[in-house]
Amino acid sequence: MPRSAADRPLKVLSAVSGGVDSSVATTLLQEQGFEVIASMMRFWPDDRPKGSFSLCCSPEAAYDARRIADKIEIPFYLLDYRAMFDEIVVDPFVSSYEQGETPNPCVWCNRHIKFGALIERAQQLGCEFLASGHYVRRVEGRNGVELHRGRDDSKDQTYFLWALPASILPYLLFPLGEYTKHQVRQLAESRGLITADKPSSSGLCFISTTVRDYIETNSRPQPGPVVDLSQNGERVGEHRGVQFYTIGQKRGLGLHHSHLQRFVIDLLPESNTVVVGTREMCHWRSLEAERVNFLLETSGAPRKVLAQVRYRQSPVPAELEITSATSFRLTFSEPVFAVTVGQSAVVYDGDRLLGGGVIRRRC
Repeated sequence: MPRSAADRPLKVLSAVSGGVDSSVATTLLQEQGFEVIASMMRFWPDDRPKGSFSLCCSPEAAYDARRIADKIEIPFYLLDYRAMFDEIVVDPFVSSYEQGETPNPCVWCNRHIKFGALIERAQQLGCEFLASGHYVRRVEGRNGVELHRGRDDSKDQTYFLWALPASILPYLLFPLGEYTKHQVRQLAESRGLITADKPSSSGLCFISTTVRDYIETNSRPQPGPVVDLSQNGERVGEHRGVQFYTIGQKRGLGLHHSHLQRFVIDLLPESNTVVVGTREMCHWRSLEAERVNFLLETSGAPRKVLAQVRYRQSPVPAELEITSATSFRLTFSEPVFAVTVGQSAVVYDGDRLLGGGVIRRRC
């Protein structure tokens, strides 16, 4: 049983969402002998759209989280972070698309809110640790705590944690890192947890429709030209607004008159232009990233790394060059499809998460 220097059980604040992952993580911590407090962060507004109450972080999810806490007889706190969530996650979202970017809001929610703000609350409650149901492995390395990819490749979530401050790593626990999703559901079922068969959440928790519909409701689309770079920049169609497109997109381009397959290869908000081309044109050999964050001293970062530029993409070999305190360059061994401005470029040494940055340029 984990105990403190004062010979009492170590105390952990477990971040819950009302889903199966955080339910099992919290239960496992209690079984391991921790004194556990469950907490859920409230992000949704009072006027949340109809039909969204069963989504992640919703009132219904909070009800399920409270029932789990009651079942295993631990305290449960619902914490109000609506103002911070709006400022950090919601407000910049549409404007990023309007600037020709494809943002990754979960990264900044994790850095500033789900781990940043919540670890401060954990310390206020006298907790030694903060835990979550992310599929990430905590590893005791030679120079301290490291984050490694989860055992379940299909669920690994290190891609969204590269921006965490390195200073908080010793205070984090990830009970599910060694499990697959299937195993987690089995653990939930064997313990009689009501979330055992609950569908996994997907998409962004603050959007109850589609991203496209959300952007249309919250922006003013301006139609403009679609030009084909494979045809010397010839105008081949009209778009509804650059905010509705992303790099690598091939559907919904409105090029019904063409029998050629085209992909979005660039978005030019300054001229309100969508640039398309062949699939081969949608590959890049290198990128430059800004707003970087590393989870180790950069002097110890290897030059040969694995890099991931999209969540559902497997890491690929690349060469890392740290160009300043806030930027780095990646050169891939082979051209990579759909390198997208605004998305995360995440760097690994084998399974170990080293850090990452926001993609600003592709070459």
